[in-house]
Amino acid sequence: MQNDNSGTIAIVQGRMSSSRLPGKILMDIGGQPMLMRVVNRVRRAQTVNQVVVATTEDSSDNPVETLCHNRGVPIFRGSLYDVLDRFYQAAILFQATSVVRVTADCPLIDPVEIDHVVHAFHEQDVDIAANRLPPPWRRTYPIGLDVEVCKIEALERAWCEAKSPHEREHVMPYLYEETGRFKVLVIDHPIDYGNLRWTVDTPQDLDVIKLIYQHFSYCDDFSWLEVIDLYRRQPELASMNQQIQHNPYNSIDPRMKGGDA
Repeated sequence: MQNDNSGTIAIVQGRMSSSRLPGKILMDIGGQPMLMRVVNRVRRAQTVNQVVVATTEDSSDNPVETLCHNRGVPIFRGSLYDVLDRFYQAAILFQATSVVRVTADCPLIDPVEIDHVVHAFHEQDVDIAANRLPPPWRRTYPIGLDVEVCKIEALERAWCEAKSPHEREHVMPYLYEETGRFKVLVIDHPIDYGNLRWTVDTPQDLDVIKLIYQHFSYCDDFSWLEVIDLYRRQPELASMNQQIQHNPYNSIDPRMKGGDA
């Protein structure tokens, strides 16, 4: 299948009201808010035509909108807990034909890895491709390097049909939970780095990310494989946050009233 990225947009989802580390997406990493670190890295992906931030209509996210406007980043504001609706509405507004999902708490997201997943998505002509899915699939990329890409038609079907709270909050589960419902491609790395934690949910996570950025002189253009090399030389980095448990994919925010998404 011929690759056509003209309608491929990346949606960076994030909100200030994180339950584990409130305000994390605007926390400083070497002079830049974490959200801008993510946006700048995603913008380097050659397969992505546009990068959009999807945040919430809650007043706590007004600073996110201000930052995006000041930095020239397209933004959509939608539902606080029904992230699937927020994500879908953003995709429709920006006329996506395929959508890359990235979260704003992953400041080491790699544009080359995004391109890798998007190319495989087109070449295999699947409904969704990802370099990480929850069990029974095995994670082989570090937590925080997660890339998911799907067709707008698959996202629309999920938006129409997904009912459970975790399907609405986590966007993509409806596309991969039931075997045979959609064509799913999972991309594994030949070397298993799934034990490494590069996402930001806690102060310890943020400390690790700051040290990594400091090592690379606070630039945004280092690759995830360069970070792997850094970990080989400084294995103590991995021990700083290895005890932190990642939230399961089917968890729901305890603040969701009545279990509604």
